[in-house]
Amino acid sequence: METKWLEDFISLVETNNFSRSAQLRHVTQPAFSRRIQSLENWLGTDLIDRTTFPTRLTPAGVVFYEQALEMLGQINGVRELLRHKRAATRTTIDLAVPHTLSLTFVPKWITQLEQEFGVINSRLMALNVHDAVLQLVDGGCDLLLCYHHPRQPVQLDPGRYDMLVMGREALRAYARCDKTRQPELTLPGRKNAPLPFLSYTTNAYLGRMVDLILADAKPALHLDKRYETDMAEGLKMMALEGRGIAFLPESAVTREVKQKLLARADAGGNWEIEMEIRLYRERPSASRPGKPIVAQLWDFLAERLQPASKKRRVPASER
Repeated sequence: METKWLEDFISLVETNNFSRSAQLRHVTQPAFSRRIQSLENWLGTDLIDRTTFPTRLTPAGVVFYEQALEMLGQINGVRELLRHKRAATRTTIDLAVPHTLSLTFVPKWITQLEQEFGVINSRLMALNVHDAVLQLVDGGCDLLLCYHHPRQPVQLDPGRYDMLVMGREALRAYARCDKTRQPELTLPGRKNAPLPFLSYTTNAYLGRMVDLILADAKPALHLDKRYETDMAEGLKMMALEGRGIAFLPESAVTREVKQKLLARADAGGNWEIEMEIRLYRERPSASRPGKPIVAQLWDFLAERLQPASKKRRVPASER
């Protein structure tokens, strides 16, 4: 049994709606339903009465709901206890990062930090955006690095979490270059001849960004979805094979664009979106002070990102 099955079941009981719970859990409804069925198979009994609408628990489901709350509370309590005992002494920084940023942004960022801040012992967890955010909320990491856009925000309480903007990145359309080093495909396509489109899955954060681009597109884009995955790297490899147009973060294609393997496929149109790259941490408190190394790194980054007008020149005697 997986703890996410318990979380799924509790969410379903609270919303009384498969679609709403799937949305809250950032999965498709079919995937959410399969996870509920996996829990029922593991328990060997039905938890949901599927003969009624709205959703209702079976007698076994009513009993298990109380047990699920207790089990999940115990699991999270033990995890929190163990993490709290280790936090004061560990010198490793745990980072939760979406897959794309883990490949494109983090390596250069860590290298630059070590040149300016000093050696950093880090452990990176490459996850989807939803799971990365949950790692921070559940205390499973020290820092969360992720994309942010005001129309698809990361919902973290600013009263509990600190945030720094580490950079910005554009999401644009790219296609394979032909022999003349020009893109083989260019937007917007035609209604009677849509362009082959390499798409993100519906639950991918970058997929939601592409949805915003398509919704705002003027003129409208004519695309024929041929392939989908939740990984930008997977879309890039398909684009390199000439399989279609993909919307990719610019940092993911820097090398390929320089080598004239890929080129922008927007023909100068405004079919792109800019995202912030944000770093989050839980604000230290008396009960949850966090790791000293994380506080030191955060203070360093906050000072470095301050506008020059706000920085105080530090005398040599204080350095």
